[in-house]
Amino acid sequence: MEKLIFEKSRPGRKGYTLPKLDVPEIKNGMEIPEKFLRQIDLPLPEVSENEISRHFVRLSQLNYSIEQGLYPLGSCTMKYNPKINEVTASLDGFANLHPWTPAEHQQGALKLMYELGEELKAVTGLQGVSLQPAAGSHGEFTGILTFRAYHLDRGDVKRTKILIPDSAHGTNPASAAIAGFEIVNIKSNEFGRVDIEDLAKHCGEDVAGFMLTNPNTVGIFEKEILEIGKLIHGCGGLMYMDGANLNALLGIVRPADMTFDCVHINLHKTFSTPHGGGGPGAGPICVSEKLIPFLPRPQITKEGNKYKMNMDLPKSIGKVHTYFGNFGILVRAYTYIRMHGAEGVRAISENAIINANYLLAKLKGEFKVPYDERCMHEFVISGDYQKELGVSTKDMAKRLLDYGFHAPTIYFPAIVHESMLIEPTETEAVENLDSMADAFLAIAKEVRENPAIVLGAPSTTPITRVDDALAARNLNISYFGKR
Repeated sequence: MEKLIFEKSRPGRKGYTLPKLDVPEIKNGMEIPEKFLRQIDLPLPEVSENEISRHFVRLSQLNYSIEQGLYPLGSCTMKYNPKINEVTASLDGFANLHPWTPAEHQQGALKLMYELGEELKAVTGLQGVSLQPAAGSHGEFTGILTFRAYHLDRGDVKRTKILIPDSAHGTNPASAAIAGFEIVNIKSNEFGRVDIEDLAKHCGEDVAGFMLTNPNTVGIFEKEILEIGKLIHGCGGLMYMDGANLNALLGIVRPADMTFDCVHINLHKTFSTPHGGGGPGAGPICVSEKLIPFLPRPQITKEGNKYKMNMDLPKSIGKVHTYFGNFGILVRAYTYIRMHGAEGVRAISENAIINANYLLAKLKGEFKVPYDERCMHEFVISGDYQKELGVSTKDMAKRLLDYGFHAPTIYFPAIVHESMLIEPTETEAVENLDSMADAFLAIAKEVRENPAIVLGAPSTTPITRVDDALAARNLNISYFGKR
């Protein structure tokens, strides 16, 4: 077991050398007041440089990362992040730009954000954009706030409900509820799509909008999307698209063509910026013409060859993030789009769809497939066959770690029993897909012939099988808390 850095500490060891001070020392009359001074030394570890380096390299090797293998997390789109993204984000003019720099001295950053917004509008077919939201859920919340502002601006105060399918991401109802709406659940049909009859029953004058992921969370395209749009717009509501699965649509079909009024885009997923570990992320929204007045301010505008931040937006919902949003993520996404170009962007989705269907075809004989048709960029299988033999989806996910792969998303979507949602993305070669398929099939064989191996997994990871419930209820990750 790797010791904590504090346990490796020895008095007097030092792994750094600070430069000489380049600011004057505090003189009499300028001392920091006593009440603000620290009374005890910071309990920082004292470790030599080589031990620091070895310690953190070892920790990195204990973790699984996209640098080591594929992440088949359905709906999360954990694709490889090209290193060119990091090069551009670390350029001095971007990395060290102070957010209070006057507009005339940050023209490069404003131009990048303006052009990124134009690219996102082209991808979605929508007319307005805001880059401020810091995550997909933040984009949802921002988009639903524009829905509310739109209805209230027209004096329509009776629209209190947001319709959401039972297969939706959990952030959808959460975002709409925080925005002040009542949530109405819409059933899925036997094909995993929206039940049109159930939707029609709930379309009334109190509907503010419908939130839909397309392709949906079982990896299937909502073929009746135009009929859905007619129902929602017909009762005066607005169409919101959860853009979590946009990786299946790039250059193939635009949300605007499917009658959506707003879509959020997970730049940290679809456009290959660092994803995981809590962020940072970016969830810009694109909106139709009628929602533009309500977008967060400021808006970046272009006048001739100059760019500026326009605050003159009287109907705006206001700021939803300080300054530019998560600017470093915007730089990375811009780089990714420009490196690919229009043809490359379409190829992203085409290859994501091919990879998912290839992997599904290899697994469908051993695992239950609840919706047996061609998928989009991801697919859902069920562990029901294995559950009948006493092994759960969770057990198989843990066993997959022993084969050197990260587990897929499990138990989501909730409309599929013992579900596994698998998204290989476009960045994986066929050899990697074959290796993962072989691991799944080997585990299915183990369930039949030697289930104890699977029930005890993982056995080769730094931390082996734990009691999940006990760990959650008695979580203690504080080193100092044990002293």
